[in-house]
Amino acid sequence: MFIPLYDTNRLRHIRLQYVTIGLIVVNALVYCATALGGENFTNAAVLGLGFIPSVVHNTAELDPRFIIIPESLSYLTYSFLHADIFHLGGNMLFLWVFGDNVEDALGHVRYLIFYLLCAIAGAAFQGLVAWDSQVPLIGASGAIAGVVVAYLILYPRVKVWVLAFARIPLRIPAFIPLVLWVLFQVVMFAAAGEDQISWACHIGGIIAGAVLVLVLRSRGVPLFAGADEDTVAPAPDQPPAAAKPAAPEPPATTTRWGRGSPSGSN
Repeated sequence: MFIPLYDTNRLRHIRLQYVTIGLIVVNALVYCATALGGENFTNAAVLGLGFIPSVVHNTAELDPRFIIIPESLSYLTYSFLHADIFHLGGNMLFLWVFGDNVEDALGHVRYLIFYLLCAIAGAAFQGLVAWDSQVPLIGASGAIAGVVVAYLILYPRVKVWVLAFARIPLRIPAFIPLVLWVLFQVVMFAAAGEDQISWACHIGGIIAGAVLVLVLRSRGVPLFAGADEDTVAPAPDQPPAAAKPAAPEPPATTTRWGRGSPSGSN
């Protein structure tokens, strides 16, 4: 429906979104490592590191050959695996466009905690909906859903460039594509049933993101902020410029006709 390209929302509290960049790099490296390892290696990684509800809930057992980590860690590890380059690219594009400003609003450490908790929430909700599923869940979509809804709550009126229907460039307030995106996830979750895309994971991330952004945002960061051009703040680490005293008015001159006018006026 909408592909995000760029927003006009500058950073106010941090100089560089290095957690967002780091997450993108880690996801890309993990994808390259699994893809270059060949099909068998990729399948082993998906089974060993993906989130499999039936295995986590002890209603099924994983082949010992694929046991790499404790089952509980798959609530996190699944979010760093992707099925193909388009799966990876779509998630990382959303993270690049919206993640920096959420990181700016939360701070580096709280943002990383936020991201990981949204990933966990996505897997947990998927596990509740499909308790006995033996299909591995992979992808950062749960965490990305949390980032998207956090941006929606923090900056709904900031202008973003999007491609509508993958071909029409538009510059519109963020709440338009993001509200439509959230509604689309809800509709698909209600209607899709069994599907390769885990809509339940998206819903879990959305719920977690909406709650956590209220708790973890930095002090003084407002909700539902207006467009960036309407809010002017001092650059980070720079004190606001001191106000200059107004120049004193020249003393009035007095003529025999009373208070005089400045030279040259009628």
